[in-house]
Amino acid sequence: MAGERAGSVAGLDTSVPHIARIQNYWRGGKDNYAADREAAEHIMAAYPDLVHSVRANREFLARSTRFLAGDAGVRQFLDIGTGLPAAGSVHEVAQDVAPQCRVVYADNDPTVLVHARALLTSGPLGAADYLDADLRDTGQLIDQAEAMLDFSRPVAVMLVSVLHMIEDRDDPHAIVATLMDAMPPGSFLALTHVASDLEPEAMAEMAQRMNQRVSQQATPRDRATVTRFFGELELVPPGVVRVPEWRPETPAAATAPSTQWGGVARKV
Repeated sequence: MAGERAGSVAGLDTSVPHIARIQNYWRGGKDNYAADREAAEHIMAAYPDLVHSVRANREFLARSTRFLAGDAGVRQFLDIGTGLPAAGSVHEVAQDVAPQCRVVYADNDPTVLVHARALLTSGPLGAADYLDADLRDTGQLIDQAEAMLDFSRPVAVMLVSVLHMIEDRDDPHAIVATLMDAMPPGSFLALTHVASDLEPEAMAEMAQRMNQRVSQQATPRDRATVTRFFGELELVPPGVVRVPEWRPETPAAATAPSTQWGGVARKV
């Protein structure tokens, strides 16, 4: 950021890299600092195609949101771990399809929440709200979301590039199951997850480098483990695939570099 000075922004220690700002750098954003950029480049050295993979993930978010607001007819979205605002956020995509869509963003990073409240504004027919919640405190997150959304009607839960930041000791599968148990029938789960079995050597090195620099520990997982997050939900074709292969707009788009599994499923 122009004129940045470590530790000078809103009382934050900007000399310590943060995953949300690192991801912002990979997306081509400007809401990051020298420590974030250095860590991002160090991590990216393990997998030079990482920027392409991150952008493919963002494109999955847009395609899945368009599907959910369009073909699936969902009008409520709960985007958890949204990260720093960027073009093509869920409410922008959803409200472009159906202007009355209501979107609630949830994150536990104060930097993200400050940016979200300042930059993510809804169209006049819909709504965009924000809540400060940690996915690991699932019950509190559900309670806060229920105060903002109508849980008698379907909700699309978006967990895009989030669950690999939940360690095994916190039982991420139980977290997702609890979250979806609270949603009414007709709801959807859309998620992506860093893979341990796509470019496995590079992913292991990348996770090690990230865990050296960032307090939030990354845990890549294989396709079978990622598929288990969907539990008894009904997977939307083509199922759990590399994110560029989920309903790509062109055959060429499906071949983009990616090291994340992704999918969408419906609660029957």
